[in-house]
Amino acid sequence: MKKELVRRAVLDSIVMVVLALLFAFNYMLFVVKNQFAPAGFNGIATMIEYKTGFSVGYFSLIINVPLCLFAFFFIDRGFAAKTFIFSVVYSVALLVMQTERVESALAAFQYDAQGVDTIFPALIAGAVGGFVYGLSFRRNASTGGADVVAKFVSKKNPLLNFFWINFAINAVIALASYFVYGEPDGSGGMLYEYKPVCLCMLYCFLSSMVGNSIIKGSKSAYKFLIITSHTEEIEREIFLKLKHSATRIQAEGAYSRTSRDVLLCVVNKRQLIEFRDILAKYDNTFSVVETVNEIYGNFVNVKKDENWVKKTLERAEKVIGVKGEEKPAEQKPMQ
Repeated sequence: MKKELVRRAVLDSIVMVVLALLFAFNYMLFVVKNQFAPAGFNGIATMIEYKTGFSVGYFSLIINVPLCLFAFFFIDRGFAAKTFIFSVVYSVALLVMQTERVESALAAFQYDAQGVDTIFPALIAGAVGGFVYGLSFRRNASTGGADVVAKFVSKKNPLLNFFWINFAINAVIALASYFVYGEPDGSGGMLYEYKPVCLCMLYCFLSSMVGNSIIKGSKSAYKFLIITSHTEEIEREIFLKLKHSATRIQAEGAYSRTSRDVLLCVVNKRQLIEFRDILAKYDNTFSVVETVNEIYGNFVNVKKDENWVKKTLERAEKVIGVKGEEKPAEQKPMQ
């Protein structure tokens, strides 16, 4: 157990270092040259650097060290430790990348839209940022700054989604950027544009969507709850056609007081239509379909585990009389 905890801690630390470096490259390649503030406190730091020249790397350290201490005592120690690793690596990486020699080497790879197609760097930066946010959050960590605030709020109120809290905070930062990226109008005043605000909102929205998708996971599936008078026939088709099993749940109708079996079955996305076709054969069948965002464990790979099919069919033959490739009698479709 102890070795497993150490292995996981080392792996988490390595992942946070890689994500921090990716986040720093994302900032240097797609944000710096295109005059828009990215999400979170990093956006505030970007605006301060634009106006004063004070490095984002130093600002990140000044802000995130106290926030990590706050998280250590009021959120979660593991979360605070991994966020601290990310923040330090990100800050140091930015300071190194902003040195004259490294910055000149990176110049060949920087996306400088030159005021023409600035939407593309915002899209790319937002997608990469969301990828970093999502993976860090799946590791029970964050990128620091507003993420820590959002994590604290969502801990106090679990019904609030972490990424949409973050998006609300970032919307305020986006509005503030309107007053930062202005140009002299030639008469002593300043000419402000909405473009930096729009780019910041685009960055925030895309990063929130990508991050939220990663948090929900890619192992999505469909859960069926089936109330039917043809429990055994449907079970048989699930065994033979979908190579899945199902769970029987004893239930009773609230009005009729009739006892009946309810089938619970989870299938992958590719089997949705086939499952619906099976149910459509049987009258007196009612089903509820629900999207499942994450599955822990795996569907059995039938091609690699032929014994699973054989054993399942043998059990089915004993329990419900399945024999070979026998198909159930055709029933009247549901109206």
